[in-house]
Amino acid sequence: MNTPAHLIFAAAAFARPDRRAVNLAALAGGLLPDVPLFLMVGWALYLQGIAPQVVFDQMYFSDRWQAVFAIDHSLPLWSLALILGLALRSAAGIAVAGSGLLHAAIDFCVHHDDARRQLWPLSDWVFHSPVSYWDPQHYGLVAAPVEFLTCLALSVILWRRFRSTAARVLIAMGMVAELAPAVMFALMFGGD
Repeated sequence: MNTPAHLIFAAAAFARPDRRAVNLAALAGGLLPDVPLFLMVGWALYLQGIAPQVVFDQMYFSDRWQAVFAIDHSLPLWSLALILGLALRSAAGIAVAGSGLLHAAIDFCVHHDDARRQLWPLSDWVFHSPVSYWDPQHYGLVAAPVEFLTCLALSVILWRRFRSTAARVLIAMGMVAELAPAVMFALMFGGD
């Protein structure tokens, strides 16, 4: 799933009015599993000057990068974090860990060729879902609109839940960010 979608799902699951720390924790948990990818891609593309095709076709699938992704998308590690949050009765801890676990669980279901070792450290097994959130060869042309429509529905729920202008601006920004990749790809590849 696109990162903005993870943030929308996390907010819908855990964010509530007048719970600023919990809301920030929910957004952080929705974002954290993708942060290493952003940092590694940014480093490779912008600081090392490596071509995007090399970054996404080779480096992404390298053992080194996949080892990082095994940690940040580890269902057992996010589950342990959630258990700890529950044990400590920390609403923010539950929100960050719950959102991280939700992110990893959703990605487990919608990554095919780019799947990760999400059972690490218990196993190096990789589940290659029959569905990809982006790849047309694996129902991406169905999954992407379903993702968008689900995000739209969750954004309506969030809009009704949060009445402040600041919250509603963030909700609208989330939907724009969710829509942006589809618009960019249509502009880049629509004429072919």
